Amino acid sequence: MVSLDLVDLALDASAHDKDTALRRLVRLASVAGRVVDEHRLLADVRARERQLPTGLEGGIALPHARSAAVTVPTLAFGRSALGIDFGAADGPARLVFLLIAPDDIAGRHLTVLAALARRLVRQSFRDDLLHALGPVDVVELLRGAVDVPSA
Repeated sequence: MVSLDLVDLALDASAHDKDTALRRLVRLASVAGRVVDEHRLLADVRARERQLPTGLEGGIALPHARSAAVTVPTLAFGRSALGIDFGAADGPARLVFLLIAPDDIAGRHLTVLAALARRLVRQSFRDDLLHALGPVDVVELLRGAVDVPSA
């Protein structure tokens, strides 16, 4: 689900707004071999984001989508020092999670989404992600949060 190649701890270097952040995380998933059509997935993520912005309180964004362009459930992560506007009332997101799943997998991505959301309400968990020294630390934290093996 999450692996080292799906973590970007310097999202600001390539993304300054929501759309470029989404493109960057979709690209990570594509390069990792989890996506068969990057453009289709990006369109599906954008469509989902138009339905309801995914910015949450606490500096979090949790865009998610099911798409025929995805081969396996995937969680990509980006950390932004400056923050990126995802529509949350309390300001920009510094922790951006992209959860994507194949169209034909019903429910599993929602289970992962709920598990991650439960962890993200804890300030200590958010702080751990904000201060993680490298991708290994992030992957360990996220695997513990969603309690699923890597794919």
